[in-house]
Amino acid sequence: MTSQTTIDKAGPGDGTPAAPSDATPGKGLRGHPWFTLFTVAVGVMMVALDGTIVAIANPAIASDLGATFAEVQWITNAYFLALAVSLITAGKLGDRFGHRQTFLIGVVGFAAASGAIGLSDSIALVIVFRVLQGLFGALLMPAALGLLRATFPAEKLNMAIGIWGMVIGASTAGGPILGGVLVEHVNWQSVFFINVPVGVLAVALGVWILLDHRAENAPRSFDILGIALLSAAMFCLVWALIKAPEWGWGDLTTWTFIAVSAVGFALFAFWETRVGEPLIPLGLFRSVPLSAGVVLMVLMAIAFMGGLFFVTFYLQNVHGMSPVDAGLHLLPLTGMMIVGSPLAGAVITKVGPRIPLAGGMAFTALAMYGMSTLEKTTGSGVMSLWFALLGLGLAPVMVGATEVIVGNAPMELSGVAGGLQQAAMQIGGSLGTAVLGAVMASKVDSDLEGNWTKAGLPPLTPEQAHQASEAVQVGVAPVTEGTPAQIAAKITDVAHDTFISGMSLASLTAAGVAAVAVLVAFLTKRGENAEAGAGVGHI
Repeated sequence: MTSQTTIDKAGPGDGTPAAPSDATPGKGLRGHPWFTLFTVAVGVMMVALDGTIVAIANPAIASDLGATFAEVQWITNAYFLALAVSLITAGKLGDRFGHRQTFLIGVVGFAAASGAIGLSDSIALVIVFRVLQGLFGALLMPAALGLLRATFPAEKLNMAIGIWGMVIGASTAGGPILGGVLVEHVNWQSVFFINVPVGVLAVALGVWILLDHRAENAPRSFDILGIALLSAAMFCLVWALIKAPEWGWGDLTTWTFIAVSAVGFALFAFWETRVGEPLIPLGLFRSVPLSAGVVLMVLMAIAFMGGLFFVTFYLQNVHGMSPVDAGLHLLPLTGMMIVGSPLAGAVITKVGPRIPLAGGMAFTALAMYGMSTLEKTTGSGVMSLWFALLGLGLAPVMVGATEVIVGNAPMELSGVAGGLQQAAMQIGGSLGTAVLGAVMASKVDSDLEGNWTKAGLPPLTPEQAHQASEAVQVGVAPVTEGTPAQIAAKITDVAHDTFISGMSLASLTAAGVAAVAVLVAFLTKRGENAEAGAGVGHI
């Protein structure tokens, strides 16, 4: 394929050739590939961190603001949903106006929204500002990939994506550790306030270092109707999945939203074949490897994000760990992702993505199966084994699927490809939390009454049963004040046993999803258009 020429918007403007992408010392740090990578990594770290750092703070937020289980879920879901709905549009904005500008705007907005959450005094405000966090995060995530694609020569792009994936993976997995330290020793608000100085650093570095690269034939218009149709379709789908446990899977409302979503996707696909400059040129999906990479990201995120949501409650509410201890118990997961991501980048460069991706998802499936065997008395060593195996499995998928998606897209659509990659991950995260949450809720509802009766506890009224079920879904024993110690102990045993049965089924479901992803991985191959990146010269 013919390489696309890029326009260096920060060049001298006198018609002379700009510096090559690897930046000579005489040109200083501006536009240097590795410093560009460091800069975008600082910004991306905030977005990835906030995907999971809040999980460890959820119990404290719920207690302080009086939030229900459904509201706590929305702290996570609102963020993922806003990201998922707007990522592709944000990628298009980067392709149109330049990835440097969209990255900087995203960082500023994300840091400001984070500060606003820390100042919020109601769960409603927290959720509103989480939506804004997601919207601004959507601006900077695909822009970061677009900057890497345009800055690094093809032979170094995989390693750069490996390090980029390491930052995302380490931030995602390290969120609970940092969150635990902040919640235990400061407060839950500090989980969000920490993004403010990080954002200031990212903006300062971005203004100093980043160059704006745009493809010669970048889009010049917007597909407004396409944006509306795609956003509505994705919102209706995720909304239906999140609300299904409350409405019921057999309820007409649930299936109405699913049907509206399906119609929206169909109309979007039809419109994209008619508009001059579509939001997502459907020709992209003629690439089987690119399509497989998108599906793989969704399946990986369902297993990872959905499983991690319940692990934090398991560690804190069943094992009685402090937030810091819970975060430290997830250190093997973080460590293996930090070590594994750059190694995966090197391996993928040598042998291609297919085998590393399939092997990674196989390890993920095995790890999720292992997590389904966790009990109240499971020791730290066994837990660490499964968490480490999960990190080892996720690392090559984070790197390889990104390379498959971005590398198989034309240079002028690098922002859209980056948006697709991140949208797939965020949709998967929302689906994982929603679907596995529904599995957990269904299992708890079906087992709790029987377990309660077998323990010889007094029968519950329908309202009490509903309240007890909501508590047990997060591993909390519904013990009221003044309950005798003997009865309280029985209630606690029933609650924890029921929670673990639900978590076990959810983990097995995640393992099944990961097993399907192994088959999808065999459809991937190295990006055909990687050579269209940097190293081809700028004018």
